[in-house]
Amino acid sequence: MFTGRFPWKSLRNLTRLSFLSLGDNPFDKTPFPLEILNLQYLSSLYLSNCTIEGRIPETIGNLSLLESLQLSINYLVGEIPVGVTKLINLQMLELYDNQLSETLPVGLSNLVNLAEFDVSTNLLFGDLSELRGLSRLESLHLFENNFSSTIPEEFGEFKYLRQFSIYTNKFTGELPGKIGSWAEFEYIDVSTNYLTGSIPPDMCKMGKMTKLLMIQNNFTGRLPENYASCTSLIRLRVNNNSLSGRVPDGIWSSPNLGITDLEMNQFEGQVGRNIGEAKSLAHLFLANNRFSGELPMEISNASSLVEIRLTSNLFSGEIPVTIGSLNKLSKLLLQDNKFSGAIPESLGSCVSLNEINLAGNSFSGQIPESLGSLASLNSLNLSGNKLSGVIPASLSSLKLTLIDLSNNMLFGRVPQPLLLVAYNGSFAGNPGLCADGSKDLRECSPVSHKSCQVKLAMYCFIAVAVVLMFSLSYLLFLKLSKIDCKSPMNRGSSWDVKHFHVLKFSEDEIVRSLTQENIIGKGSSGNVYKVDLKCGEQLAVKHMSSAEILPKERTRWPEYEAET
Repeated sequence: MFTGRFPWKSLRNLTRLSFLSLGDNPFDKTPFPLEILNLQYLSSLYLSNCTIEGRIPETIGNLSLLESLQLSINYLVGEIPVGVTKLINLQMLELYDNQLSETLPVGLSNLVNLAEFDVSTNLLFGDLSELRGLSRLESLHLFENNFSSTIPEEFGEFKYLRQFSIYTNKFTGELPGKIGSWAEFEYIDVSTNYLTGSIPPDMCKMGKMTKLLMIQNNFTGRLPENYASCTSLIRLRVNNNSLSGRVPDGIWSSPNLGITDLEMNQFEGQVGRNIGEAKSLAHLFLANNRFSGELPMEISNASSLVEIRLTSNLFSGEIPVTIGSLNKLSKLLLQDNKFSGAIPESLGSCVSLNEINLAGNSFSGQIPESLGSLASLNSLNLSGNKLSGVIPASLSSLKLTLIDLSNNMLFGRVPQPLLLVAYNGSFAGNPGLCADGSKDLRECSPVSHKSCQVKLAMYCFIAVAVVLMFSLSYLLFLKLSKIDCKSPMNRGSSWDVKHFHVLKFSEDEIVRSLTQENIIGKGSSGNVYKVDLKCGEQLAVKHMSSAEILPKERTRWPEYEAET
């Protein structure tokens, strides 16, 4: 952290100095210090990040013993001087993060001992023809420039190459088929170019490759099967190409892979059930492909998942009910597929979720109440499904910045807090929804305002009325039964009058005459009585026991039969 102006002149007489490292100090801006050019015995010069500006002097070539020259992260401009090509002992040349321009100097191929070459993040352009003879290169970084043309085929024969990064340029053509196949290759990044052809198959031949980055090119063909056994991979990113076919099974379960990015290709097939073995997988990006089938339940065992992005594929079936075990999951983006079934209640257990997008599927059933417990959720899009029921009041507690429930079959009142974060179409396409004070939804009627309470009260009233009616009916029945028991006709005897022809008398006339003084005869079955009727006629009434009349149905009281 030294500051101020460095006393460069004090170095003038240190002529036998072999090692000078002044980098990573915020000195005052200064041109390249010419005093250093007198230090003929220097083998290592480190002046990175110490505020040097201007051009690299041509006389840098006088430091012929230099093995390491590092001038990165400064304010250097202009071309790389031809004098650099005289430093034939150089093993490391780092000039990255400056404003150097023009093409690579002619004669750079003289640096046959160069192992590390980094001119990234400058304004360089042209081709790489000067590098094709640098067969001892181990690390080559040319990214973030304006280089063009093809990659020299000789790069495929570099037997020491371990690191190759040329992203964000304008390279065209194919990568050499053997690139990275000789040494313990560590990583390749050729993203954001115009490269074509297939992915070289043997870059993980030695089992040390950690990064395969080929974003935004025009690669075609399949993802080589060899990478299924490349367990050293940490990052696999080949999005925005024209790759196709099925993904090798071993990719899904790769134990150290933290990001699998296959988006914007033409891959097909299903996600392998062995994905549950991918314990390091944090980001699964498969959007804009032709993947199909169900999302395997085993994905819930990939416990490091932070983001699942499956947008615009042909996935179907239900979301695994075990998804709630992914407590690190922050983004679940499944829009524009063919998912169906209910949204699992267990989704509310993914406590880290901040974005859910399930739009454009065929989900049905109700919105889970449990989503209201996702304290970190700020974006919820369930539009374009077949969801029904009311919007859970629990969603009101969320601190949402976006909500879209449009084009479903929801009904009832929209919770007032959700209206504050909604845009114009957030609830459109749900004819059953209503809200107070919303220009986009119909007003809720007084009935609908307390529809649930009114229905409950109505059901309670009906139930009480039914119970009361049955109670009154039962009490009335008991009362009438008691009155009937007190009637003279039912006191102590039961009278059964048999009419054998049209009669001119009543039962009462007969019963009142059955007294001792009116007995006119006796038989084995009972007495015979004389009865004088009001009409002037007389009857003989025989009193018969119940045993004679109903021998099979014994009753407690005698019965009587009238005869003329």
